Amino acid sequence: MTDALPPLAAIRVFEAAARNLSFTRAAAELGMTQAAVSYQIKLLEDRLGAPLFLRQPRALALTEAGQWLAPRTTEAFDLLRDAYGRFGEREEATLIVNTMHTFAAQWLAPRLGAYQLSHPKTAVRLETTTRVVDFTREEVDVVVRSGKGQWPGLLSHKLIDVRYTLMVSPALAKRVGGLETPADMAKIELLDRGDAWWLQWFAACGHPFDLPPPDAAPIMLQTITASAAMAGLGGALLVPEFFAQEIADGRLIQPFDIVVDDGNAYWLAFPESRRNVPKIKAFRDWIVGEIRTG
Repeated sequence: MTDALPPLAAIRVFEAAARNLSFTRAAAELGMTQAAVSYQIKLLEDRLGAPLFLRQPRALALTEAGQWLAPRTTEAFDLLRDAYGRFGEREEATLIVNTMHTFAAQWLAPRLGAYQLSHPKTAVRLETTTRVVDFTREEVDVVVRSGKGQWPGLLSHKLIDVRYTLMVSPALAKRVGGLETPADMAKIELLDRGDAWWLQWFAACGHPFDLPPPDAAPIMLQTITASAAMAGLGGALLVPEFFAQEIADGRLIQPFDIVVDDGNAYWLAFPESRRNVPKIKAFRDWIVGEIRTG
């Protein structure tokens, strides 16, 4: 059956010429020369073994064969136009963002309302996970991950450096008589004691502390340790950018100026082949702009 189908380029030219009844207007519509249109029509007529147009001095008319094929060809192209148009609308309708839980809860979610207002045709769907995403098998448009930003086949845009510091509730600091020096840390519970960040933080402040080996216990999400810290249960190591509102509201304080950079960052990443997809470009420009403005 496919052997009976002439070249699609020639069929496309015929459809435009039959609809416009003009080789000149068809050429303009398709971005071709009039000679190229005439050539494709001649190819099609030779393939079919029948003329499709009556070439009159000042007008173009369809032959009987042309009249029979024209509406059916236009109907087929209308179906294709509708299918590809609907696919484009479907593609732009939803942006799937796969991100880390703390980034989603503490930074992205509070700002998404503003993004949705400025991009009402695209709904953002958030997924939270830390596993590796296979863009070729999963319906995911962009990811936010921590690391060095070097992932094969992906374009990465740096968002926030992974810099962390000690935070506690004001009530806890007051209850233990204040936290004036790192030595005062012995007065409070360290939340998530098995996290390697504690070793790095105490090394940065030059104060030894008896800690279990890193990863001796499951590492909790920052949102969980922050909630425990605000409840006065202990001190937590947190990324300040994720808890700016809690700090501004006085629910968390930073007793010391010691901030540790672990060498990683949070990155927005997506397949290089999809860098020009409108919804991805729009989200990339927005999130990078939000990071820059704070």
